[in-house]
Amino acid sequence: MTDSQSRLTVRDLRVVIGGRHILHGVRLDVAGSGVTALLGRNGAGKTTTVRGVLGLLPRTGSVLLDGEETVRTATHALVRRGIGYVPEDRGIFAGLTVAENLRLAERDAEPDYGLVHELFPELKQRARQAAGSLSGGQQQMLAIGRALLNGNRMVIADEPTKGLAPRIVTEVAVALERAAEAVPVLLVEQNLPLVRRLAGDCVVLADGRSAWSGPAAELLADPEASRGLLGVGTRASAKGGH
Repeated sequence: MTDSQSRLTVRDLRVVIGGRHILHGVRLDVAGSGVTALLGRNGAGKTTTVRGVLGLLPRTGSVLLDGEETVRTATHALVRRGIGYVPEDRGIFAGLTVAENLRLAERDAEPDYGLVHELFPELKQRARQAAGSLSGGQQQMLAIGRALLNGNRMVIADEPTKGLAPRIVTEVAVALERAAEAVPVLLVEQNLPLVRRLAGDCVVLADGRSAWSGPAAELLADPEASRGLLGVGTRASAKGGH
């Protein structure tokens, strides 16, 4: 993929926290359509990369959104430029209704409820239901729906299937598949069957560095590479964080 085809282009992304170097020049591209997966073992730097891209952590390097440099842009301004974020913990307000959660996310003068309700009709049907009473899959649909409400140029979803039962993972997979029809998605995920189903391209991180990039199918078809880069079939890394 060339830079001109990318929705997001990250080069030499570095994050230092408390004097400790967490990211060491990460490089990645998010295609202008479909799903790009960000993979790696626990502690590889995936969530740190996402938070660095969003300006939630101090960073240096280059972060281009449709060719526009954003590395010095504050998070709130970057969100206004068109990056929707689905955090690892979903970030919904459990005590508010589905409709109230969506209303709080409104940014555009004419939020695209039509798209959200077309992709996720359950959100319309359950508009008056407390968000905390939704299933895990429905809560994830709500989190994704909020990110699509404002006509964003891309969506970042951080481990959306973590801790979910297999049946609910299937619901979330469908939700992400539908979302990717409307907007490019950067998917941080460790569920490899989901990555195989959804992702066109992938980037693998190891110890805060970009270790591999290319078609997801190519990586997942190579057992030796998958085992070496992702620890498939081996005991998970003992490092904390993401």
